[in-house]
Formats: sequence, C-alpha cells, structure tokens
Amino acid sequence: MPSNVETLIRSAVVKGIGKVADFNRKRLPRPTDAHPYLTGIHTPMTEELTLESLRVDGEIPAALTGRYLRNGPNPAVAPDPASYHWFTGAGMVHGIRIANGRADWYRNRWVRGSEACAALGEPLPPGPREGRNDAPNTNVVGLAGRTFAIVEAGGKPVELDYELATIAHNPFDGTLAGAYTAHPHHDPVTGETHAVTYRGDEPNKVWHVVLDKDAQVIREEAIAVSDGPSIHDCAITENYVLVLDLPVTFSMKMLLGGYRFPYAWNDAHPARVGLLRRNTPGDSIIWVPVEPCYVFHPANAYETEDGKVIVDVVAHETMFATSKRGPDSERSRMERWTIDPAARTTTRTVIHDHPQEFPRYDERLTTRPYRYIYSVALPDRISSEMEIADTRLFRHDLAEGTTAVRDFGPGHHPGEFVFVPRGDDGAEDDGWLIGLVVNMDDETTALHILNADDFSGPPQAVVRLPHRVPPGFHGNWVAD
Repeated sequence: MPSNVETLIRSAVVKGIGKVADFNRKRLPRPTDAHPYLTGIHTPMTEELTLESLRVDGEIPAALTGRYLRNGPNPAVAPDPASYHWFTGAGMVHGIRIANGRADWYRNRWVRGSEACAALGEPLPPGPREGRNDAPNTNVVGLAGRTFAIVEAGGKPVELDYELATIAHNPFDGTLAGAYTAHPHHDPVTGETHAVTYRGDEPNKVWHVVLDKDAQVIREEAIAVSDGPSIHDCAITENYVLVLDLPVTFSMKMLLGGYRFPYAWNDAHPARVGLLRRNTPGDSIIWVPVEPCYVFHPANAYETEDGKVIVDVVAHETMFATSKRGPDSERSRMERWTIDPAARTTTRTVIHDHPQEFPRYDERLTTRPYRYIYSVALPDRISSEMEIADTRLFRHDLAEGTTAVRDFGPGHHPGEFVFVPRGDDGAEDDGWLIGLVVNMDDETTALHILNADDFSGPPQAVVRLPHRVPPGFHGNWVAD
C-alpha cells in the first residue's frame, strides 16, 4: 500500500478515535477530592515572570556562566480535573541566568503550543506540531549551542531562544522523520547523542535515534516491539543502546474512555531489556528477560571485561496500575542490573532500598564505570498517587556501598539535582550539584548550588526566588 494512503488511513482512524475520546471525556465521573497534581505544591503558575538581579546568599562560583533550566507541566488553561494527568500539562520552562558571580535573571515561559497560544492570544510558531502533544513538558536541553524543550510519545522538539521564548517547532532542522524523546544521552567520547523513541499510533515499533555533534539526525533505526510500550528513557554503553521494554503499555480502553494519558500497567506484557549494537539493524537486538517492574530513569551504564552490561536504575514495583492522574508506584528503590547477553539473564541487586527518583551522575563518565549517583528521596509511604514532596537528597557511593543524606529541612522539597564539573579533567565529585528546592512554609523557591565534594556541608550559594516553582521533571545546566 502506498505510504501516502497509509498516512491518510491512519489520520482518519486517529480523528475518529479522538472524537469518541472527546465524547467520553465529558462523561467521566467528577472527582470528589482535590487533584494532587493541580493543588498544593503542584498548583500551576498563572503568569510569566521576568525577575532581575536576584538575591544570592553565599558566593556563586565565578566559573559558572550559563543557565540553569527546568521544564515541567503547567497548564495554561485550567484543565478538567476528571481527565487531567500530570504528564499531559502544557510545558513551562524556568530559567536562571548566572554569570560573573551574579544571578542576572529568572524567567518562566510557556512552550508555545496550541494551548498556550490560545490562552495568550498569540499565533502559533512555525514548524510541524504533533496534535495535542505540541508543548513539550518533560526536559530542556542544550544541543549544539541551541536550546530545545523535549517530550516523549511522538511530540516534536521545540527550539527556544536564550531568554526562553519559543522560536519554532523544530525536528532538528527537518532531519527527524519520526518521534523523539525526553531523555537523549550524550556520548562524551564520540560526540553523538542517543535516544530510544516511541509514539502511541505505532504500537509495534520503537526507534533508536542518533544525533551528530551538530544536532542533526544520522540514524532512525526501527526496532520491533508489541503492545505499544511506554519507554521513558534509555541508557548507552560503549557498544550498546539499552531498550527498556517493560509492562506499561498503550491502552485503547483508556484512550476511548477519555483519559489524557492512555498508558497502564499490563501484566501480560513480558518485561525485558534489549541490547542493540549502536550501528546494527534493529532486528539484531538481543532481548534479555527481567523480573516485571517499571523504570522511568536509569543512571549510568557500562560494559564489563567479561561481556556483561551493568546499568543502575530506579525500579518501581508497578506503575500506572490504579491511578489515572499520575504516577502511582507504591515503592521504588535504586538497583543495579547485571545483564548477561550470552546467558540471557538479568540479575537485580539492591543499591539502596528506599523510595527515590531522578538519578543523576557525572555525565563525563557516560558509558564508563563510575562511583556516585545523586537522587531525590520519595516519602516512605503508600499512596494512591506517588508523593514527591520529601525533603532529602541522596548520594550513593557505589565504591563504598554507602549512602549519604542531605536533608533540606521540614517544608523544603528538592527536585532533581544536576552535577556540573568544575573542569574537564577533575575528579568525579569535583563539581557542584545544582537544583531547585521549594519552601512550602512561605511558598518560595531557591536554586541551591552545593559542593559535590562536601555533600553535607553548607551550600556554596543559594539564589532566592519570591514565588513557588511547581515541581516539574527535568533540568540541566546549559553553559554559555
């Protein structure tokens, strides 16, 4: 069948399903409680701010010149709480510009998709958009001297300028044919950036996508799967890309029922990890079983001398098994997976048995053995929705088998912290940890700059913001 005919048929089917979903969305039962991702610490911001000459406690290192950026869901129009899912809110990027020991500005800007443009009375920016998934809300990255907001499940990258205004919906200058992801991984040795991508209307394929050093796509290799798995992140080693094909899959029942995020735990879907050599066809992938669980985020991965693959992950017992409003894991923990491609076995060992998320590490060591993981604690209790409002940051020392804890104190809730090295050749902990901490006692926020080699010591500097920045997903330090 000609590809243009396939496209027309798919488009007609998608439109028909969309009409049924819209009809059923209006019939969803009214919630009797406050939506946990629209209230409290998650209450969306309602305006864009530009604040200059920010207050700083301590001393910002002179070597830091650039922007700390963070992306997250922030509806531009009050959503219907009956169908709203945290993962579907329009993206809002927050940024703090640092130079010469000063915090020059803070800005927050909605990513200009259909929702924000309608609310603000603005025309849509140029470039190809992906239906309702056109305001990436999950990550914001610097690639080849440019800034991109990104999301998974079919959404296209959106290019931002230095001050976070939307330039265009830009699939890497037209070099990206299909979907992208919220979690690309840069190889510091080759200069390439690797990702595993998926989209809801292609349930039998995912793709290994590679960018060159100029952020142009040089590979989009299809990999056969089934059931439409939700693959949030991947990992890379010197020779492999790791495909985490786990039991959260597309749910047509949820989509037709009117729910915005149609993915759910699927007991019938086998859990497995795929090892695909970077430059080989997708059908050469080696699938290795693993006990059922779900992984949003791995830390680093590398290969051993005897041919095994090591990957450290935050493993959730289940995900999206009961809640239709956001993550609902009853428990997560930091684990090390040892994958043997010859024996086709995966051995799971516990690094730290406490709920946590958002692992980061020194990304100069991507694909190589490493020592430290930094992650955010989650509350140690079972809830119908996954609570993220803990007060602690963890540092896992993989060499010593110990975990250090930094507690920001009651009412102070950290998000993901990113490691920024002091130089190219320093030790693995020779750098800073940078991230946002929300103070719910007075609904303010602070950007903390910590010395990674003095994890429990006083902060190097704290940049004060006079408002609450809702918890989002991912951020990065983008140096000038």
